[in-house]
Amino acid sequence: QVQVVESGGGVVQTGGSLRLSCVMSGVEFSEYSMAWYRRAPGKSRELVARINKLGYKYYPKSMADHFTISRDSTKNTMFLQMDRLNSEDTGVYYCMTERASDQRQYWGQGTQVTVSS
Repeated sequence: QVQVVESGGGVVQTGGSLRLSCVMSGVEFSEYSMAWYRRAPGKSRELVARINKLGYKYYPKSMADHFTISRDSTKNTMFLQMDRLNSEDTGVYYCMTERASDQRQYWGQGTQVTVSS
């Protein structure tokens, strides 16, 4: 059974930092690309960052300046380091993993990030 579990969300002040984690189980971690998405209040879900099974990273232009994605294959875990947070970063952050062979996706339940002024 595949499980994708996010953690690390919380309340942080403007300008602060958080580190999100996403742990996968039940799959061969090395065969999956992974990504972080977020859904801000009243907005549609958007891509924050993506990392493929070889470690190549992609950030949408609007996200590149204060998000850093990484993965640790020894722990079957992906991370999102978030720095210099502002109110626009408030939302639910979701972990998504995709099997390279057939693009089968698995999603976590999300973790809430709230940036307060």
